[in-house]
Amino acid sequence: MSTSATVDRAFRSALYDTGDDTLDTGASLLAADPAADAEVARRGEDLVASAWQRGWQPADVVRVVRRELDETHARLAGSLIRAQALRDGRVRGARWQAQVAGLPTSEAAARADRFSYATAVLELYRLLLRLPALEPLDEAAGAGEPPGGRERKPESRMLGRIRALLAKAEATGFPEEAEALSAKAQELMARHSVDEALLAARAAVTEGPDAVRIGVDPPYEQAKAVLLDAVAAANHCRAVWNEAFGFSTVVGFASDLEAVELLYTSLLVQATGAMTRAEAAQRAGGRKRTKTFRQSFLAAYAHRVGVRLAAAAAEVPVGEDLLPVLASREVAVGERMDRLFPETTTTRLRGVSDAAGWEEGSRAADAAQVRGRKRLP
Repeated sequence: MSTSATVDRAFRSALYDTGDDTLDTGASLLAADPAADAEVARRGEDLVASAWQRGWQPADVVRVVRRELDETHARLAGSLIRAQALRDGRVRGARWQAQVAGLPTSEAAARADRFSYATAVLELYRLLLRLPALEPLDEAAGAGEPPGGRERKPESRMLGRIRALLAKAEATGFPEEAEALSAKAQELMARHSVDEALLAARAAVTEGPDAVRIGVDPPYEQAKAVLLDAVAAANHCRAVWNEAFGFSTVVGFASDLEAVELLYTSLLVQATGAMTRAEAAQRAGGRKRTKTFRQSFLAAYAHRVGVRLAAAAAEVPVGEDLLPVLASREVAVGERMDRLFPETTTTRLRGVSDAAGWEEGSRAADAAQVRGRKRLP
């Protein structure tokens, strides 16, 4: 039997029937024929390329593989995507390239047990084959712009300062210091957003809003999605959560999207640290309802941070000459969101029933406030 015929038979057995027996049959065929490895890899790269045509991006694929399978499969997917990128003739944007560069990869030693390796590969291919179409984030694809997002400008000194402040806020064990650092970071974010809008207006820049997907990982995804939505709204962006695939799509202008990613990540780190400390105190007092405590804690944290972010955003001074510019950008973001998601639904936050968790989460959000402050003389 030829190598191609072996692969055809294995794929027919394993990919189009979800039974364990058929998977074992396909894996056995591939394990017994080392010459089939190159053809299996090539067809896997074709499955990856097909996912790109259906709106997926590298980080999205690895995220859903981790969610549905495990880390071994995620590393296989990372290696497959990197291999496909080497022979992909399309020009990809900076965000896409950054996603590829950050992918995990598999170890060559994993192939020592050929049956186990073939089984994992076929399980991965089953998943890739069944990925549905997603909303295409690349609005200008086919119009001369590189797919995977517009080319991003080099990070400004302002964003570098914001990143450094948030890193310090995450690292400190003192709530007051974390509060001050986060507050300064939000102040710089607001100022940076206004400056970018003003520069674009003066230069008559017609570039529209971008869209990115940000992972919302378990557990307690609902509360995390609410937190991301609050951060997005405070930074002139809009977010839609896809619960099934574990991400939110955020639409906004490039500099605002960078601010959202930075602040959301930092607040999530701070929330997790505060929740761990509060939970330890609850346990010391004899309480053991960990899951409901955590869910309520993060829900309260997200709600309270949202209120404070909205208040902080409303206090940022904006000159009257810039109001029409900001209004037009808000309209552009709304129009892009409506094109991507003509229909959305709302969902109720579930599992918020622990009063102590809610109280502790609100207190932690107050400690992590991100309001702008007056400069020291």
